[in-house]
Amino acid sequence: MTVFCDLDGPIVDVSERYYTTYQLALADTQATYQTQGISIDTQQLTKQQFWEMKRERIPDAEIAKNSGLQGSQIDAFRRCVGEIVNRSDLLHLDRIQPGVQWAIALLHSHGVRLVLVTLRSQHQAAQLLQNYGLARLFTCIRGTQVTDAAYNNYANLKTRLLDEVVEELGSLMGSAWMIGDTEADILAGQALGIPTIGLTCGIRSTTQLQKFQPTNILNDLICTAHHLLECSKLIGNW
Repeated sequence: MTVFCDLDGPIVDVSERYYTTYQLALADTQATYQTQGISIDTQQLTKQQFWEMKRERIPDAEIAKNSGLQGSQIDAFRRCVGEIVNRSDLLHLDRIQPGVQWAIALLHSHGVRLVLVTLRSQHQAAQLLQNYGLARLFTCIRGTQVTDAAYNNYANLKTRLLDEVVEELGSLMGSAWMIGDTEADILAGQALGIPTIGLTCGIRSTTQLQKFQPTNILNDLICTAHHLLECSKLIGNW
């Protein structure tokens, strides 16, 4: 079995970095207009409110509007988000999802070929997996050279990356799966005829994932590891 897995969402929780980006961008926008003599009465969303909006695919412009911004202020906020979100001093806010190390080790121990396909930069992805002792368990780690690709979730780029990796690996012996937490992962797998699993532990809600009709929708990588091994009858009654 070959498992193609996304990084952000299935393996890494980016919610704290994204929320901090939102807070910084909102404060920066407010400060910028204050220097021009324009007072903005902002209403900062809680992390729960913010993350729920992201999971429902609410655009940043709408998030900004709900935070008290309007007109050109919204455009300034969006530009600020793009400049801040991948800043190196914020990457430490990312956290590995609970149970991921165990789930990946379980799949690897049963001979599953693990391939990371992410819209994160190649360097960031490799370094992060190395930090958690997971890099050695992956046959291939494929990222991008585009710094804003992950935040903007470019589905066409994800499809191209997956296609390139599949071609490099050659024939996919046995079954293959694409695991991710967004529409980009699902659409990429579907474009190549690979069954998909949408995970609800990331940046999309169950309702949003259902719209793209993945093969399965599961909670996290632990559930996925059990599900795949049970389907393949590689282990007994788990």
